[in-house]
Amino acid sequence: MGNKLYVVGIGPGEYEQMTIKAARILESSEVLAGYTVYIELMREHFPGKEFLSTGMTQETERCRMALERAAAGQVVSVLCSGDAGVYGMASLVLELAPDYPQVEVEIVPGVTAACSGAALLGAPIGQDFAVISLSDRLTPRELIEKRLECAAAADLAVCLYNPASKGRADYLAWACRVLMRRQSPDTVCGLARQIGRDGETVEFMTLGELAGVRADMFTTVFIGSSRTKMAGGRMVSPRGYKNV
Repeated sequence: MGNKLYVVGIGPGEYEQMTIKAARILESSEVLAGYTVYIELMREHFPGKEFLSTGMTQETERCRMALERAAAGQVVSVLCSGDAGVYGMASLVLELAPDYPQVEVEIVPGVTAACSGAALLGAPIGQDFAVISLSDRLTPRELIEKRLECAAAADLAVCLYNPASKGRADYLAWACRVLMRRQSPDTVCGLARQIGRDGETVEFMTLGELAGVRADMFTTVFIGSSRTKMAGGRMVSPRGYKNV
């Protein structure tokens, strides 16, 4: 069992929204490593484990710590919010893993915010959609703008991750302006805040109204396509079955 590293998607943060496999893997692990916030979400559910935590921007250090523990013979899990492969640590661990050839790495999927947030709002991604992060810490703003323009030109519903932070307070408004080059300001939109955690809320609005909304790193934003509508108080992007 030793020399094993799991990269585990823990879902939005609520234990009940974690997959059965993810919970089983964490229970069988000796060491749980992750961003401080994610560690605190899981600590009460997995007592007796050793926890390794680091803050934001220390991802490489965190993954190397986990790999070193696994290389020393322990069973280790790296925790990722949502899904391990969607803006998670799966790619970084796999990039670093060749330096630790004795470690076997397994990726354990989880429920990403695009899915858990969509479920709260209704069915905003029932048709083709794009997921775009507005964080420019690792991706140039010019490239983010190009991706937004292409998604709008293709009339895709869009799910925005990391819509704002203290250093990027105006990025959501900027993204809305980019999208409105191609999309109507009346496009149906929705927000899901603190998904699966205390303070969970949803809100609906138009794209024009969204440009004036405050968001943070715990907000997931859904912007509809030209076909998205409100139905019974829920946001729906029709698949098209009624037309068949």
